[in-house]
Amino acid sequence: MNVGVALNAINSDNQVDATVRLAKEAAAAGLRSAWFGQGFGVDSPQLAAIVGREVPGLQVGTSAIPVFGRHPLIVSSQALTAQAATHGRYHLGLALGTRLLTEDGLGIAFSRPIARLREFLTVLRELLETGTVDHHGELITATTPLPAHVPGAETGVPLLVAAMGPQALKVTGELADGILPYLAGPRALAEHIVPAVTGAAAAADRPAPRIVAIVHGVVTDDVDSVRERATEQLAFYEQIPSYARAIELSGAKRAGDVAVIGDEETVRAEIQRYLDAGATEVVFAGTEIAGEAERRRTWALLGELAG
Repeated sequence: MNVGVALNAINSDNQVDATVRLAKEAAAAGLRSAWFGQGFGVDSPQLAAIVGREVPGLQVGTSAIPVFGRHPLIVSSQALTAQAATHGRYHLGLALGTRLLTEDGLGIAFSRPIARLREFLTVLRELLETGTVDHHGELITATTPLPAHVPGAETGVPLLVAAMGPQALKVTGELADGILPYLAGPRALAEHIVPAVTGAAAAADRPAPRIVAIVHGVVTDDVDSVRERATEQLAFYEQIPSYARAIELSGAKRAGDVAVIGDEETVRAEIQRYLDAGATEVVFAGTEIAGEAERRRTWALLGELAG
């Protein structure tokens, strides 16, 4: 079973050093992959390249880089460099982002996100596969008067999208290699998300997409208080339409309701539900929420399952 973790060392003295230490611990526990979020702080492709270089054998990925405020030529350069640094173990995740962070943080209008995603993926796939592009679209212009390839990255970069809405899933199925759904429970995956993206991929004559389910969860016996903490921490996502829809389709009222929290038997059973719903891989996030002892307890179970 391909099981990984999202690493979060934002409260450390040195985020890069602390993340490398966590990644080494994850690999020693038997986990297959480590994933890094993209906010306004650390650069996730650069962090993934460092971790992948320092921890041989561990797959590394970004989950996920918003397409607003970035150009596919720059993202391609970052991804190919990370791929060369890790000798083929880097996975690139993209996202639409949110209106709040795009408009308030970047001062960019959050307009026509699906059209932008389609153009971004079209350009980026061409760059990742050929190292060249000549695209003059409605929203993006990208040409390569200088070489855009990176020697050592010839194996290609898997391209995933944090897509959960119907339109984003259609575009992703047609142009990417898979999805990174977050806060989408087994019911939402099985009944809505997986059929939509696999159908789009089949219609475009593409291989079945990877379904990398990112699950917020931890192994603990203190279920009620940890779930209350998770509900507080995840409340931000309830303001974002795509997440709110995924939470509702999962049969939940709050984002914290979708979190997987319980003892080893409970968490093991919930992971199986995600796999039965169509997930091809499972990545646990938020494992630090109940403290270091419970994080290690969680990683021990995940490593056992990955074994």
